[in-house]
Amino acid sequence: MIARDPWSKLARHTPARIALGRTGASLPTEEVLRFALAHAQARDAVHTPFDAARVEEEVRGLGFSTLRAESAAQARDVYLRRPDLGRRLSDESRARLAEAAGEPVDLALVVADGLSSAAVHAHTLPFLAALKARITDAGWTTAPVVIASQARVALGDEVGHLLKARAVVLLVGERPGLSSPDSLGLYLTYNPKPGRSDAERNCISNVRPEGLAYDLAAFKLAWHIREAFARQITGVELKDESDLLLETGLPPLHLGAR
Repeated sequence: MIARDPWSKLARHTPARIALGRTGASLPTEEVLRFALAHAQARDAVHTPFDAARVEEEVRGLGFSTLRAESAAQARDVYLRRPDLGRRLSDESRARLAEAAGEPVDLALVVADGLSSAAVHAHTLPFLAALKARITDAGWTTAPVVIASQARVALGDEVGHLLKARAVVLLVGERPGLSSPDSLGLYLTYNPKPGRSDAERNCISNVRPEGLAYDLAAFKLAWHIREAFARQITGVELKDESDLLLETGLPPLHLGAR
């Protein structure tokens, strides 16, 4: 007999593991198996190879030009053991981006595999489609989108600096959780350059249909970019007040423009 948990009604409102019930002093077999499956999905998200060619093709299909880059971590096992190498470009990539840099631009966009290539494969195309409309509406200039392999968040700052961007946005597969193995994160840095700290970036997390919807994430990111340019800051000094605009009931696209 499975003893039901009195919190069962709350479980309908969250993917968190609450109100699982019990059989004697243990969890029900069904819940043990569900946990094992979630753990396997999280591991798969970390180790599934990044299909950079597929992502690049999808990004080009949206009308963006692209560049390829790799971090200084030459293999996945090195990437997982040496986070520092994932935060900087390989020598070849650094030279390639420096050569490709043109006139200064407003934005550099980086698509990075991070710790969940599954998130990047699933969400890059629909999110960038939503973001592109806001970039066009705002009139921001962009560098070629950089598709980066074995990359961590800080790599975006070096990319943005090399491409002469006022700000860099890095899309990255977030560390998988046991209820979200495919969550996409967005990191924004104003005046990017190597050595920027986490406190100097803004993060918009959990972009996926089960979390923060693509259109809403694009709206929030556009708001942050606009405010970053106006105030010349990002990070802990730039607080998310975009929800105040949503309360006006205006169409979201107009809220991202100025």
